[in-house]
Amino acid sequence: MTGASSGASEKTGAPDASEKTAECDVTDVASIDRVSGDEPLLAARVHRPSDLMRLLIGIMAIAVVLAVAAFAHGTTSGLEQDINKGTGQAPDLLVKIAGLVSSIAVLLVPVAFAIERLIKRDGLRIADGVLAAVLAHGVTLATDLWVAKAAPGSLQDALTQAQTGGGLTDPVHGYLAPVIAYMTAVGMSRRPRWRVVLWVVLLLDAFAMLVAGYTTPFSIILTVLLGWTVAYGTLYAVGSPNVRPTGQTLLAGLRHVGFRPVTAMRSEDVPDSAEQGDRGRRYLVSLEEGAPLDVTVVDREQQAQGFFYRVWRRLTLRSITTRRSIQSLRQALEQEALLAYAAIAAGANAPKLIATSELGPDAVMLVYEHLGGRSLDSMAEDEITDDVVRGAWRQVKALQSRRIAHRRLTGDAILVDRSGKVILTDLRGGEIAAGDVVLRMDIAQLLTTIGLRVGAERAVSTAVEVLGPDSIADCLPLLQPIALSRSTRATLRKLARERSQRERDAVLEASAAAKRARTEGAAVEAAADDRKAVRKSERAEKQADKRAMDMAMNEAREEDLLSQIRRQVLLIRPQAPVEPVRLERIRPRTLVSLIAGAVAAYFLLSQLAGIDFGTVFGQADWGWVAVAVAFSALSYIAAAMSLLGFVPERVGFLHTVVAQVAGSFVKIVAPAAVGGVALNTRFLQRAGVRPGLAVASVGASQLFGLGAHIMLLLSFGYLTGTEKTASLTPSRTVIAGLLTVAVLVLVVTAIPFLRKFVSTRLRSLFAGVVPRMLDVLQRPMKLVTGIGGMLLLTGLFVMCLDASIRAFADGHQPLSYASIAVVFLAGNALGSAAPTPGGVGAVEGALTFGLVLAGVPKEVAAPAVLLYRMMTLWLPVLPGWFAFNHLTRKGAL
Repeated sequence: MTGASSGASEKTGAPDASEKTAECDVTDVASIDRVSGDEPLLAARVHRPSDLMRLLIGIMAIAVVLAVAAFAHGTTSGLEQDINKGTGQAPDLLVKIAGLVSSIAVLLVPVAFAIERLIKRDGLRIADGVLAAVLAHGVTLATDLWVAKAAPGSLQDALTQAQTGGGLTDPVHGYLAPVIAYMTAVGMSRRPRWRVVLWVVLLLDAFAMLVAGYTTPFSIILTVLLGWTVAYGTLYAVGSPNVRPTGQTLLAGLRHVGFRPVTAMRSEDVPDSAEQGDRGRRYLVSLEEGAPLDVTVVDREQQAQGFFYRVWRRLTLRSITTRRSIQSLRQALEQEALLAYAAIAAGANAPKLIATSELGPDAVMLVYEHLGGRSLDSMAEDEITDDVVRGAWRQVKALQSRRIAHRRLTGDAILVDRSGKVILTDLRGGEIAAGDVVLRMDIAQLLTTIGLRVGAERAVSTAVEVLGPDSIADCLPLLQPIALSRSTRATLRKLARERSQRERDAVLEASAAAKRARTEGAAVEAAADDRKAVRKSERAEKQADKRAMDMAMNEAREEDLLSQIRRQVLLIRPQAPVEPVRLERIRPRTLVSLIAGAVAAYFLLSQLAGIDFGTVFGQADWGWVAVAVAFSALSYIAAAMSLLGFVPERVGFLHTVVAQVAGSFVKIVAPAAVGGVALNTRFLQRAGVRPGLAVASVGASQLFGLGAHIMLLLSFGYLTGTEKTASLTPSRTVIAGLLTVAVLVLVVTAIPFLRKFVSTRLRSLFAGVVPRMLDVLQRPMKLVTGIGGMLLLTGLFVMCLDASIRAFADGHQPLSYASIAVVFLAGNALGSAAPTPGGVGAVEGALTFGLVLAGVPKEVAAPAVLLYRMMTLWLPVLPGWFAFNHLTRKGAL
């Protein structure tokens, strides 16, 4: 790097970087220290995941403190009495001295630390501290106002004390929280002497205020947590000063351990991803004498990359050990050094570690012998010979002979030198004394990595040649995306999208070709007078069109890489286990469902509180309850009609009705928008409909149902708005809804990313669903059946809700059918969008809120909604279970 570039790199780092360089005791090396011009400038500030983690922990701690203070009133009162009893025995002189010293020191300590930082030219930290203090003061005022005006009485009692002259003390101390935020943001916790002084001052101040009766224990705890949380929130929002070592610091550190470097060239082939970005920055260092060196620099910022991803993997994967999410730099250095020595001792080709050292308190370096070579990802396909592939498998065999797992066998971790020797790098994420599952995961990962470059057949044949068929067959249960690296999963998803696009293009081309053929044949048939012959010809053309599309789909259908690998292994070991091992402890969809269910249950219970259901149900009109049951039962016939109306093939009506009843059981264990679609698709496939056509039929039904739902909602909303007026002026709600939809459409069309996202989804929709709709349009009776079924289904649900309301309103209905329809359609839409099974919680809350808003008393709306959900969701579960088992035994599902 030139002098200007080098200076720029140093200026972008924090002032501490120059201090760490001075610690290396290097004298007069500026004339020969040179860093390659490829060294990128360091960002002045970085957003540390550790700051975000502390922010989240602080928010959770504040929530816990407020919950304990609000609900555990006996505990808080007892704790205050014990503390007051203990502090009341302190001498008055000691209390006065503590109060005087703490009140002065709590202001002098921040000023003294600011002066010390300014002397060392660290003004950015002071600015961060001042900003955090200002924000903490604002949060303090807002908290005081909330506790005084809106908080429960038990919370006020726990956070305030009655003053002698009247009034209450402040729940949060207006000067103490800003001081804590300031001292935390400026980094006092990393300086032991200042940290001790700060805590002594805080303890003295808390002691003096408790004895004097100016505060409570929970107020002190809340004050400390607020200041701490606001400080880390500020640091994460604005970023912390970058303390990464520069190239000059690296050269100075090398000299400190006995090397005589001349230049350092930054390697740009290191991926910067959440999974692999923590591998460190690599440099090729040339020496005054001898061979060059490969140096890896790891600092705290790089180590923090992928923190949340590693936490998620650790929580979700079972029977698999992952490296600790929070690991010190010394632990990382020791782990990589141990794995480097262990790999070489096992006979694997790995870079030889010759030196390690710390680069100050925030970075370490590892010095390796320079091996050269290119990564597998950078090699052309014709350069990856069978010898290279076998060499990679031999390295894995050597590691596994000593039970060493690499855990990162991706293309960039496999190097091939000029002689063709394969070298394994990036061992930091590996594991010593690994278990069988982890070792088999390594084999599955390398099979996929090599398969992506040379194909499944060569990957499996070379693996069997080196490791043997049994070892390869044993890894099949682990050949699943969750067991692979993050970059490999991303590559497989990209290939899957490209494969789907090719299939869609083939179907569209076949459909266009068939349409052209029909257009050409129409001119010839126009001269014929025989209508029967024309209809016969039209049917033959449609059948030919379907055959052409099916052939195009079959020809374009490609097998994914993992399936190809399984097929190749099964050719060698037909008895090999193929059932995937369940590696996930919890799935993201399950976690989202649990959280959404808990939130929905909370709002639902809050709405139902205070209602005497025993009295309400005792006064219910059971005649209307029976009517609600009848409407609910008839809805399954309407659902079968709405599905069969979009299936041109012959499917038994009675079996379809039974399948809709089985859907009542499925939707209770899966989100409402997912379970029914999957069950209907499977049912149609088992009924003889081709898989692609079955998916298209269900998609057409869902698409038409969505359009009908929106049109009905707008129509009934319009009617509801005109009920109380002589003119046909629509309600403001409908106008606001239409304007909102228009604004959303404009936003989507104006933003390129959203426009591309929507157009891609619509293109895939038109590729399969629209041709199916064209088939249905050629059969008017089918279309009438589908549309009639959808309208009948909506009407039956509205009538069921109406009967449920009448059951608790003495047979009187305070709402019109249009209003009930609007409430039902809006609540059903929310239920379909909710990730909870059957829309539990979301539908109940939306329907109850809608009915109350429309004028139904809460004492009637709440039990009516529960009765409606009992009839349409919970009561059909048992018949649905029997129907599901019946269809499964018959092979219909």
